[in-house]
Amino acid sequence: MKKRKTRAINLGGVGIGGGRNPVSVQSMTKTDTRDAAATLRQIRALRKAGCEIIRIAVPDMDAARALGAIKKSSPLPVIADIHFDWRLALEALRQGVDGLRINPGNIGASWKLRELVQALKEREVPVRVGVNAGSLEKKLLEKYGHPCPDAMVESALNETELLEKLGFGLIKVSLKASNVPATIEAYRLFARRTDYPLHIGISEAGPPEVGTVKSAVGLGILLSEGIGDTMRVSLTGDPREEVRVAWQILGSLGLRRRGPEIISCPTCGRTSINIQKLAKNAEKILRGLDKPVKVAVMGCAVNGPGEAREADFGITGSKGIGILFRKGKVLRTVAEERLLEELMKEIDKWKP
Repeated sequence: MKKRKTRAINLGGVGIGGGRNPVSVQSMTKTDTRDAAATLRQIRALRKAGCEIIRIAVPDMDAARALGAIKKSSPLPVIADIHFDWRLALEALRQGVDGLRINPGNIGASWKLRELVQALKEREVPVRVGVNAGSLEKKLLEKYGHPCPDAMVESALNETELLEKLGFGLIKVSLKASNVPATIEAYRLFARRTDYPLHIGISEAGPPEVGTVKSAVGLGILLSEGIGDTMRVSLTGDPREEVRVAWQILGSLGLRRRGPEIISCPTCGRTSINIQKLAKNAEKILRGLDKPVKVAVMGCAVNGPGEAREADFGITGSKGIGILFRKGKVLRTVAEERLLEELMKEIDKWKP
């Protein structure tokens, strides 16, 4: 895949864009920002899960003032998510955040934007222009009739032009919708016209089962076309699941790897072992592992090792006997109930 070359920006030590920096994984805290301790606990849990940048909602001035304590102890770069009130953005900058996210048009009068840009330039803090199909400016909805890709692109271009005219260029852009085809087309259109780095995502994707599919389809297509410099999978649930799915998408495209990857057969009439249970248990014990190991869980002792020869390790079994193999070659047989234990012993010894 040929990655789209963009401007490069730095967000709290994380390089974004430029054509060389890897796609970074973001998430957003789901705590009350005013509770700094709870927010920091979630940030630390997200970092452990593989999150690299964290965005935090700033609904009021108390939340903005809490950002100082959060930023001071956060292991991740902090982006303040600002809507409507430019004073919250100014306070967030005073509290030391690494980045801002604003929606086009909702900061208010031009003098407010000028004041905000001056503060951004003084601190060299980048901003994300975050276009969302559900909150487009009224004039664009009147022009286009509905939040279509062209309207989203025009919204982003208008805002970036305003920022550039004020002498500010540390910009990345997102153009999100809950509709997958509309999101893809908006990013494609915008990518053809500018060299801004892009944060990609499907907004309001839904609960994990549905949202994972929508995100994998939409983000997978964009990433396969070289579009995307940072990404967030938006799911209704534990934000650690967002991070896990994001890494799975990146891994499935060969863009980045983190932690184990499990492949498993769908089972058929040859299966004589409970693959569903075995795969579920394998995923459970491997989830906290940081090694980029590929493990195959196969249902056929005859064909399984050969079909999974690209995996680092594999397991299968038949009639109470477990088979442990590596790169398609059988290592040994063990009792079925000891299969996962023996697998972990091999992985612990293995050096990538």
